[in-house]
Amino acid sequence: MMSYLLRRLNLLVITAFIVTVASFALVYLFPGDPLINLTGIVPANSEAYAQLQQEYAFDKNLFMQYVHYIQEIYQGNWGLSISSHNSVLDEILLFLPATLELSVYALVLSTVIGIPLGFWAGLRYQRPVDYGILSASLLGYSLPVFWLGLILILFFSLNLGWLPMSGRISLLYDIPHYSGFILLDILHSGLAESQAAMQDAVNHLILPTLSITIVTSSIVIRITRRSVTEVMESDYIKAATARGLSRGQILWRHGLRNTLLPILPQLVLQFTALLTNAMIVEVIFSWPGIGNWLLQAIYQQDFPAIRGGMLAVSAVVIIFTLSMDVLLRLINPLKDRDVHGTI
Repeated sequence: MMSYLLRRLNLLVITAFIVTVASFALVYLFPGDPLINLTGIVPANSEAYAQLQQEYAFDKNLFMQYVHYIQEIYQGNWGLSISSHNSVLDEILLFLPATLELSVYALVLSTVIGIPLGFWAGLRYQRPVDYGILSASLLGYSLPVFWLGLILILFFSLNLGWLPMSGRISLLYDIPHYSGFILLDILHSGLAESQAAMQDAVNHLILPTLSITIVTSSIVIRITRRSVTEVMESDYIKAATARGLSRGQILWRHGLRNTLLPILPQLVLQFTALLTNAMIVEVIFSWPGIGNWLLQAIYQQDFPAIRGGMLAVSAVVIIFTLSMDVLLRLINPLKDRDVHGTI
């Protein structure tokens, strides 16, 4: 296990190095003067420009500039947003929880919906139920998430008027920032109208979460169905059948565990796509997350915010993926080895 952790730590270091090099190089890929893009300051004369170069280590070679950049990141100095003049790191910490909240809820719903339907389809392999669930999952997977969000707004918000079409909570409620997760912030606020605020926040969550869930659950259904069909056709299941065990005993004692173990790593891999969909949905529903914030930064050519946002999103994906990989290894020590079903 220790060697496995060391390998994962080595992978984390290498991946972090590649990401930081890519984010560092962004300032040279943007059009215009790199120093002006990074600071948003147009020096009045050559002396001011030289002073600015010295402050940001632009008077040194690229390697020393990269070292200075890493030192600044480590110290929490990610630069100032050109549009808002606020710290980029503070704005990331303000907007990132909203994106994570949307992603976590969508992942939980996709798992709750996708795994049972995938099991049902797998157990009814090549029967009408299987074909129906598979067709529905194929349709859900084929729908662009931004188009799906617009359709949901048109139907549930504009036509029926059941749910709000944008925002995170009504302007009637002033919820103090605590964790960045709106439901937790409402519970922590202790406001007299917290119940009404909670209902309003849930109403705002339904459509954006549903947009992501429909697409992601379609993938979970297909992954689960494939795993179930492979397990139920394996030799150890046939051996259990020959021993006289009923179908229910085979499923609950042997099939369920051996089916879920291959599914969990696949679910982890879907987090990146889910996070991307969440950032797209934020723009459709005016959800105040990091995706919407990054789009505004691109429109305003806020280069420090673009670079910081890219670094933050990459760090979240890397940390989550490697953490879940280690957790799954603890749950299943036989992962990445020749695994045989247990009876």
